[in-house]
Amino acid sequence: MTPAPSKRNPKIVLLEDLAQLTASLRAQGKTVVHCHGVFDLMHVGHIRHFEQARQLGDALIVTVTPDQFVNKGPNRPVFTETHRAWAIAALSSVDYVAINRWPTAIDTIKFLAPSIYVKGAEYRDAAKDRTGAITREEEAVRSVGGRMEFTGDVVFSSSTLLNRFFGTLPEQTQEFLALFSSKYSSDDVLHRLDETRKLKVLVLGEAIVDEYNYCETLGKSGKEPILAARYINSERFAGGVLAVANHVAAISDNVTMLTCLGEISTEEDFILEHMKPAVEKRFLYVPNTPTIVKRRFIESYPFQKLFELYVMSDFECWTTKSSELSAILSDILPEFDATIVADYGHGMITPEVAGVLCRDARFLAINTQVNAGNQGFNTVSKYPHADYVCVSERELRLEVRRPHGDLYEIVRDVSARLSCGRLLITRGNQGCLCYARDEGFFKVPAFTGHVVDRVGAGDAVLAITATCAAQQAPMEVLGFIGNCVGSQAVGTVGTRSTLERVSLARYIECLLK
Repeated sequence: MTPAPSKRNPKIVLLEDLAQLTASLRAQGKTVVHCHGVFDLMHVGHIRHFEQARQLGDALIVTVTPDQFVNKGPNRPVFTETHRAWAIAALSSVDYVAINRWPTAIDTIKFLAPSIYVKGAEYRDAAKDRTGAITREEEAVRSVGGRMEFTGDVVFSSSTLLNRFFGTLPEQTQEFLALFSSKYSSDDVLHRLDETRKLKVLVLGEAIVDEYNYCETLGKSGKEPILAARYINSERFAGGVLAVANHVAAISDNVTMLTCLGEISTEEDFILEHMKPAVEKRFLYVPNTPTIVKRRFIESYPFQKLFELYVMSDFECWTTKSSELSAILSDILPEFDATIVADYGHGMITPEVAGVLCRDARFLAINTQVNAGNQGFNTVSKYPHADYVCVSERELRLEVRRPHGDLYEIVRDVSARLSCGRLLITRGNQGCLCYARDEGFFKVPAFTGHVVDRVGAGDAVLAITATCAAQQAPMEVLGFIGNCVGSQAVGTVGTRSTLERVSLARYIECLLK
């Protein structure tokens, strides 16, 4: 929420008030100049930028990106939106400051209608802007009768200064990033993501609707030994393979999703509404069963899960579609450059289906999830072969029935069993361990310690790293991308928001500055 105007500095105003002030200045024939950004660390580059911008008109207004929309890497912003606004308002060159309402400046420009919108010299070449934001911002300012200008002073980077001198990440992580960036630039990494646009990708697995019911616990029931709670509200997300397909669609232009829905309570309308339009959707319908819904009951503050309820039929109900699904896959698998299997172990992927996938997929990436619905029986050995495996350490250890012991040895063992040359093992706050038969092992530390919700994080990592693995990205780069994705995914509740190419690109660029 946008905070109230600061009592310490009258130059800090609400965005709505700023619009009125801007309109009043224009009515007086004044030229209003507008700057926008994160401004996480005020430095000489910002100060000179504002001074030069102020010289272009009669009044300088500055809008600040809200904390929730900052995509500058882990533990960012370092300074809150209020503190950033205070720092800017302290400058004599700035007339008014407001915290923005939207993720970008585009809607803000249309709302404030400045005479001139000003960016730094580093944005002058729009072709170098991967986000396309500069072009859209210029279109926005022209639409309100204004123009865009660029300042031309020395360029500094807040991200570079914060990464080098403010220690926002643990020492081990900083050491890894320093070594990694000496081998790979952000352009090298982003090139791998860019290449995935060309891939034709099939995503297969169970459709799951994740339902979060928020409540306030009241205590023990007066008559029975049960926990009582007061319901507050609820929200629903497209989970399971639905989330995986949405994530893949963020970086690939040709995505097909094949899944099963129950004929009872299909949830099809909800699913269609929450899938990205770019995903081609193919459904099989299972008789006498509902589409899977996983209901979680959560203490709203602090965010704490209390109980989980699975709405689904027995395993055997889903296996009735095995022959039909196998026949479809035999027909279509050769068409796809990569097939990503999100196997939640609820019956859709039978041994028959797994055999067809291993036989006919041109490139097969798999994840076999362990959850309460499959009691640990769903492990990677159900697949005779895979090209890429992405699982958690717990899921890998269940495969070999070894809760302890050398993880490196276990990875080699599973690699040999599945004739799989590439594995990525997620390890929570320890980051991930990557293995390629021709490259060896790589350990990549986690990039964030701030976890809102782990549900769906593994799906996001699978989706993005599998597409990169399909075009043979170096294994260390896969691990780096995977941890960037995981860091973003654990920062939101469930799959409330799926990955976007632009935010991921910004995250990677800022991390490697």
